Amino acid sequence: MHAYIKLRMDSSSPAISIHYNYLIQSAIYAALPEDMASRLHDGGFKSGKRSFKMFSFSRLLGRFSLDRTAGTIAFPEGVSLVITSPDTEFFLSLINNLLTKSSVRLGQSLFYVEEVRFDEQKAEGDVLTVRTLSPVVAYSTLLRPEGGKYTCYYQPGEREFDRLITANLAKKYEAFHGRRAPEGEIRARPLNRPRLHVTSYKDTVVKGYTCRLRLNGPRDLLQMALDAGLGGKGSQGYGCVEKV
Repeated sequence: MHAYIKLRMDSSSPAISIHYNYLIQSAIYAALPEDMASRLHDGGFKSGKRSFKMFSFSRLLGRFSLDRTAGTIAFPEGVSLVITSPDTEFFLSLINNLLTKSSVRLGQSLFYVEEVRFDEQKAEGDVLTVRTLSPVVAYSTLLRPEGGKYTCYYQPGEREFDRLITANLAKKYEAFHGRRAPEGEIRARPLNRPRLHVTSYKDTVVKGYTCRLRLNGPRDLLQMALDAGLGGKGSQGYGCVEKV
């Protein structure tokens, strides 16, 4: 399920940090009932040793004013936010709260909720074309020969990218549905040149890519990509996609 939320920034509010993923994530948790927020934040849906929050969200979409010196961004003409999840209970609780309060805070800035629109997007077969609404993250943590660890990020079109997004979707499927994921691999073909985005989440540098992608693979895994996000760090604001 996709929720398209139209927001208007209060004219007296300060601009927000250009690295705003944590602000949106915090606002989402704040809009949930306390018990649900705690359950998701502290545990979520588990598959083996992994746990997943089962939601993703887009970048703030709209015309903006950027102050690179201050590291802030403002949206004088309004902005849209897309939130996706396969969890109906999460969706109903979140949207009911947003509509009831009619506003949301991102840090010190106030945004008014002007409109909420739902779209139940379906993967119809083993081929799905998507548009990335926030960067897709696929990475491995590797050991240096001399000791220590480093993170290697992969982009659409690389073999390791396909392997990692397939493994991630399979674990999400098993965590949410409580049964073994369908066999088969997701293959992602970029339809335009992938664009690298270097962002920061709670002072940690994260690298991801945006582009249009044609995905081939098991329908149930493609559906999980639509609903729970493609790649890692979905609940931190990465991997949100919509059907083209």
